[in-house]
Amino acid sequence: MSTKVIVIGAGASGLVAAGFLAQRGAEVHVLEKMQRAALKIRISGKGRCNITNAMPIRDFIPNYPGNGRFLYGALHRFSNLDCIRFFEELGVKTKVERGQRVFPVSDDAHEVANALEGFARRNGARFHFEHKAVAVNQAPDGEVCGVVSVHNGKEVFFEANRVVIATGGLSYPGTGSTGDGLALAKSLGHTIVQPRPALVPVRVEEEWVKELAGLSLRNVELTVYSPRGGQRSYFGELMFAHFGLTGPIVLTASEQIGLWLAETSPQPLKAYLDLKPALSEEQLDSRLLRDLEAFSRKQFRNSLDKLLPKSLIPVMVRLSGIQPDKACHQITREERAALRKLLKSLPLTITKTLPISAAIVTAGGVHVGEVDPRTMASKKTKGVFFCGEVLDIHGVTGGFNLQAAFSTGYCASQSIDL
Repeated sequence: MSTKVIVIGAGASGLVAAGFLAQRGAEVHVLEKMQRAALKIRISGKGRCNITNAMPIRDFIPNYPGNGRFLYGALHRFSNLDCIRFFEELGVKTKVERGQRVFPVSDDAHEVANALEGFARRNGARFHFEHKAVAVNQAPDGEVCGVVSVHNGKEVFFEANRVVIATGGLSYPGTGSTGDGLALAKSLGHTIVQPRPALVPVRVEEEWVKELAGLSLRNVELTVYSPRGGQRSYFGELMFAHFGLTGPIVLTASEQIGLWLAETSPQPLKAYLDLKPALSEEQLDSRLLRDLEAFSRKQFRNSLDKLLPKSLIPVMVRLSGIQPDKACHQITREERAALRKLLKSLPLTITKTLPISAAIVTAGGVHVGEVDPRTMASKKTKGVFFCGEVLDIHGVTGGFNLQAAFSTGYCASQSIDL
């Protein structure tokens, strides 16, 4: 008689766990409250799905500000190279892009989602859609014995020897991540670390930001200041939005920003954007001198084409305080110094992060001290395992969060005794 395993959640970690468990011979039932599997994967990476990262696996841990050490064993048990090989075997060809990010050659997140679902189905996993798990039942000895779900308004009981909770966090609730797994974990006696947004855009006070919505800047540096005197700097790509800022460095900074805002609320945070971090003050001054001399007879508003993106020029001209129609040869040393300062430290006022529903990833979740990092097994309830974003783990952008989901899902699948 085969072991019956219920996997709650048909996302990245749940599908990996279900597929490998079924491959090992378990009778696997996947309960998914949505009408389709892997909805979050299908929209990840702007629809392209950043599967993992190609950097050496030994360098992964620092990219998880949320309990990275917990993942050490899982990442080595199912590494990024294992992940790439796994998808290649499923027919998903991959490529490596800037920042060592790994994407499907097709640039189609649906290909990744369909491959994972197909892998689980071919191995024999059975899917039950529009089934919301509401309780994990325990036998008198405390061991898990089944799961209660609600389908079409009626309760359905699924008998089980083992249960894998892979429901995700609270980000993108439209994909099904509404904290169901956290409620189940809490009912089983687990401590839940307060969920908060990680990898989320931020709002700023400055009205001029709206004029730049959609503009991406590469190789810039954002420095955010703590109310207690500290600071954090982030280098890379940033994007302006109608509400404020987004893009990789903003998403990476957002968790720290959220923590600092909680300390100062309702006071905002000061931040500065260095548009030319590769140039020192002296080098930038020399560059400005050359450009102003080269365009000496042009108006100031027409002299910055080689220095800045076209849409950014009117904003910078206005913020500099230099008259737009002033001839370049008439610009004073003081005015040039003001422009240089603006280029090196464009001031921004961060008022809040977007809500957790807009976050790519949730920070917080099931306390990792109550989960065995070698097996993903609950230390509170025998027969229960956790994987993916329901755990209090999260990484920066670049494929690290999906890799954590795949690794923990695989680890759980191999640890369950059949």
